[in-house]
Amino acid sequence: MTLRKRISLVAAATVAVGVAIAVLISYFAVRGQLDGQINNELHAQAAQIEGHYQGPHTELPGLGASAGGSAPYYQGVLPNGTVLPGPISLPDTTRAAAVAAGTRGGFLSQVTVRGAPARMYTFQLTLRGAYDGMTSLAIQLARPLTAVDNVLRTLRWVLALVFLAVVGLAAGLGRLAARRVLTPLAEVTATAQLIAETDDLSQRLEVRADDEVGQLAQRFNSMLERLEISRAALDASVAAQRQLVADASHELRTPVTSLRTNIEVLLSGGVVDEEDRRQLLTDVVEQSEELSTLVADLIDVARGDVPPEHVEDVRLDRLVESALERARRHKPGVAFSGDLQPVVVSGSAERLMRAINNLLDNASGHTAPGTPVHVTVDGTGVTVRDHGQGISEHDLPHLFDRFYRGENSRARQGSGLGLAIVRQVAEQHRGTISAANAPDGGAVFTLTLPGAVVIDQVDATDSAVLDEAGVPSQTEVSA
Repeated sequence: MTLRKRISLVAAATVAVGVAIAVLISYFAVRGQLDGQINNELHAQAAQIEGHYQGPHTELPGLGASAGGSAPYYQGVLPNGTVLPGPISLPDTTRAAAVAAGTRGGFLSQVTVRGAPARMYTFQLTLRGAYDGMTSLAIQLARPLTAVDNVLRTLRWVLALVFLAVVGLAAGLGRLAARRVLTPLAEVTATAQLIAETDDLSQRLEVRADDEVGQLAQRFNSMLERLEISRAALDASVAAQRQLVADASHELRTPVTSLRTNIEVLLSGGVVDEEDRRQLLTDVVEQSEELSTLVADLIDVARGDVPPEHVEDVRLDRLVESALERARRHKPGVAFSGDLQPVVVSGSAERLMRAINNLLDNASGHTAPGTPVHVTVDGTGVTVRDHGQGISEHDLPHLFDRFYRGENSRARQGSGLGLAIVRQVAEQHRGTISAANAPDGGAVFTLTLPGAVVIDQVDATDSAVLDEAGVPSQTEVSA
């Protein structure tokens, strides 16, 4: 059975119980009122008889029409059982004789007269003079109940029809109300089924009211929105992973092919002079290093969406100082300089070091020998300024894309992942990376790290964050 039918039945049953109680109370109240009226009329006539009755040879006093009129049926019964007949013979004379004799009190009874129900009142009347040697008799007054029964029968039919009409109306209104209330639930079901069939998470429910059902629709829409965002993020992640695999396959093909060719030449056994042999071995070593660097970069790019496992307070200026020492060793012809304020930032020292090294490698790769590269560390993060050829306007929007190599980098060795790794590290630390051309030539790369705090020199000397353990070794980040 559907929920709508159950709600309709519950509503109808609830109304039926209430109406049935009201109908029964009304019916018994009316019946009691009518019975009480008949009883009152019998008692009122009995009081008239007791005050004005002269004897068996006189007429019984009656009631006026406004008081209900006299009882149409009556008779007297003497203590010896003799019946003084009236217009019609009434039953129960034995108990009436006992009332006349005074051995029992008066009573009301339900009798049948000529096949019709009647209400009879039997009471004792003391005669003013002896009659047949007796000083008292019992008077029986009876009123037919046909009119009362007709009224009660009509009332029963009316109340039954009212009961059925009200219950039917309640069932219909309950069904309409259930349909109105359950429409959003039906929409939820239909939308869920549509999503299951079409896999379309853009569907939304219409919120019609700010009640519990409306709140359910709002929550359902919010859930769909979150699912749609999650699905989009998942699809983007899957697409990015596929693109990464495709790009990596393309990038790995060249060094692997070249490496295999050189090794095959060396293994062919042909005549190769010493100089060519040395050149081939040198190429093999360089290609192996290039391959190792590419694999390391791919590992960094692949784990870029994973948040750092170990987050701690890191001295950013110490990381940059260590990175500058490495850069001077690798590029002795470039004049590296730094303006390093003592700055503490919360993050992963290893990943931050990798990003800084990549920025310095990129700057030194685009700087002629003897040209300066300047690094600044302050409360905003790290800025690397070179004096090279600058960045092409065409390359600026794509500079941090994976495997993208600008016009000035295509002739140089590299995987095209260094700046992409910098961007991932920045995003992992809720920061940003930007690039721009300097007004007087060269490029400026700015790594912004929110939460970076400049500390006093005294605090910097005494702080535990100065511990060399907070700066990763070059072997950890130069892979």
